Amino acid sequence: MKLFNHTVALTISVLLIFTPVMQAQAALFTNAQLIDQVQFSSEKDELLQTLHREDVKAQLLDLGVDTANIESRINQMTQQEIAQLNQQMNELPAGSGVLGFILVIFIVFVITDVIGATDIFPFIHPVR
Repeated sequence: MKLFNHTVALTISVLLIFTPVMQAQAALFTNAQLIDQVQFSSEKDELLQTLHREDVKAQLLDLGVDTANIESRINQMTQQEIAQLNQQMNELPAGSGVLGFILVIFIVFVITDVIGATDIFPFIHPVR
């Protein structure tokens, strides 16, 4: 029994020696940072909800654009890009929000095709 206890203690000691020690990092969040993060999340959700509307989906399908592709792009956008896109959508006259949204998304796709980041439209050749 003494040999067993000694072996277990030795095994645990060896495992503790070779176990990596992780450092914890903590930082303070200001109220402004927290508000910005919540606002970013709500703006992104608002944009995704607009994308999931049936009339927007239908219009995008008519243009030959996959909504899953747009959703992944929205998830990759920065806080400033989403704020700018929402501001442009809010500045559009009432009733043309869907068309304006689709136009903005189309322009973003054309720009990314021109710079060579994507290849969505075969008729657009990237700048070299």
